[in-house]
Amino acid sequence: MSKKILLSGIKPTGRPHIGNYFGAMKQYVDLQENYENYIFVANYHAMTTVHNKEELARETLDIVLDYLAIGLDPEKTTLYLQSDVPEVTELTWIFNTLVTVPYLQRSHAYKDSIAKGYDPNVGLFNYPVLMASDILIQNADVVPVGLDQKQHIEYARDIAEKFNNTFGKIFKLPEHLILKDVAIVPGIDGKKMSKNYGNTIPLFATREKIQKAVMSIVTDSSGDFPHNVFSIHKLFKNENELSSLYESNKGNYKTLKEALIEDMDAYIKPLRERRDSIAQDEKYIRKALQNGGKKARSRAQEKMYEVKQKVGIL
Repeated sequence: MSKKILLSGIKPTGRPHIGNYFGAMKQYVDLQENYENYIFVANYHAMTTVHNKEELARETLDIVLDYLAIGLDPEKTTLYLQSDVPEVTELTWIFNTLVTVPYLQRSHAYKDSIAKGYDPNVGLFNYPVLMASDILIQNADVVPVGLDQKQHIEYARDIAEKFNNTFGKIFKLPEHLILKDVAIVPGIDGKKMSKNYGNTIPLFATREKIQKAVMSIVTDSSGDFPHNVFSIHKLFKNENELSSLYESNKGNYKTLKEALIEDMDAYIKPLRERRDSIAQDEKYIRKALQNGGKKARSRAQEKMYEVKQKVGIL
């Protein structure tokens, strides 16, 4: 039996932190053993906010390096750039002729933008349709998302159903894959780790940066157990091993933070070194993207041929 198709896109805006890694990135690597993975860099999506060519090119390459460094295998995962599959934007236009303005106005991202007083561009408004095209054009079975992102999959399903009902059934209805055991990683201030809060620990941080970040973690001075430190520490080391360490060092926050620094650096250092090595191998990066783009586009072209036949373009 062939594997189900899993698809996810990563927007190249900003450097990843350990919350991104344990919350999503690591899962994509683990899932490539059980699914036929399609992971793309959503550089068209990024253009809703990034309007500097050097920045977009740099961030796009960085994301590719990040995913190769943590273990995405081009032999097991189809890794590609969204812009290398132009059929996605072609399909988006066809979907645009079916989707209504009031329907898109229900998007959480759009409503949030309005509530914050922003003047959203058309790209942001139409974001869910482009995302639906990314998903549906590859016949994705499942799309891993967090609980707060279910609406994206609902949009894709609704648009697929509307097309199927209007022109004839050719699109699968994708399912969301909510990873129940995904960690919500606290930041150095105890809140959820987020670039918006400025409380992150970079994924590929040097030892010096790790030390600075860990020593800045806010601890609960009312007790002997530093919950924020422990919540991060258990991501890098078995909880059973940590229990005795924390029990024997009650109230000794400095020692516990130093232990976290050691364990975190031991985990991150190989990833950091692998990333540095891959960054020097331009041929490997180019080949991975070329092969991935070729495969993803071939599938997209087949689907677009079906679409055009159904709507009367051919």
